[in-house]
Amino acid sequence: MLKIIDSHCHLDFPKFNRDRDETIERAHNAGVVKMVNSGIDLKTNQATLALASEYDFIYPTIGLSPLVVSHYGNEVANSILLQLELHAEQAVGIGEAGLDYHYYKEDKEREHQKQYFRKVIEIAEKYEKTLVIHGREAEEDCFEMVKDLDKVVFHCYGGSIETAIRITDAGYYISIPTIVCFSEHHKKIAENVPLDKMLIETDSPYLSPRKGRNEPAFVLDNLSVIAEAKGTGPETIANATFRNTKKIFGI
Repeated sequence: MLKIIDSHCHLDFPKFNRDRDETIERAHNAGVVKMVNSGIDLKTNQATLALASEYDFIYPTIGLSPLVVSHYGNEVANSILLQLELHAEQAVGIGEAGLDYHYYKEDKEREHQKQYFRKVIEIAEKYEKTLVIHGREAEEDCFEMVKDLDKVVFHCYGGSIETAIRITDAGYYISIPTIVCFSEHHKKIAENVPLDKMLIETDSPYLSPRKGRNEPAFVLDNLSVIAEAKGTGPETIANATFRNTKKIFGI
């Protein structure tokens, strides 16, 4: 059986409330031997840390989603920044955090997200943690803001091939989500990301390659699709992404 790591999931989200333990067991039995569970706000950061303390093969990252910044405002965002400071040492990464231009079009709104992303970047740098980036329709701006950091993962990357090449040329990692199973653009991204800079993820419960809810076991669906895009075998993809994820998160 191939050994796989789902480098980004949200097992603490409500969609898993009815069968969380069974979902985790299914993934583990399928060969997903490690999972990186990512927080986005006060509640999910706390839940992520708790989940990681319960399962020794689940690793937490704690973050501040740009959507939280824009929707809930400064008071909530400042509370989350304090939480990141207090618990950074318990996490394998800081994030997800970044910029999301999909819903927020105005310059003022985008500058507000940048203001808080800068603060998250400072925390990741201070504690020498890998920064996990949420960059939706904002990949170039995210890259410009982090290009002095050492350890960066662009989670669920969907930007241009040109920016992807700049990201990996800088030594950073790109995570290919299960969208690759039905998106020609993501297949093209996978084709162009060097194997030594590639991670794979589900972003579950979102972006299922099957009907309904996504879950970490489905990250295996990525293997044959990415292997075809790169002209190699699924085992090669599994082994490379396993090594890369262990390396970038120190797990």
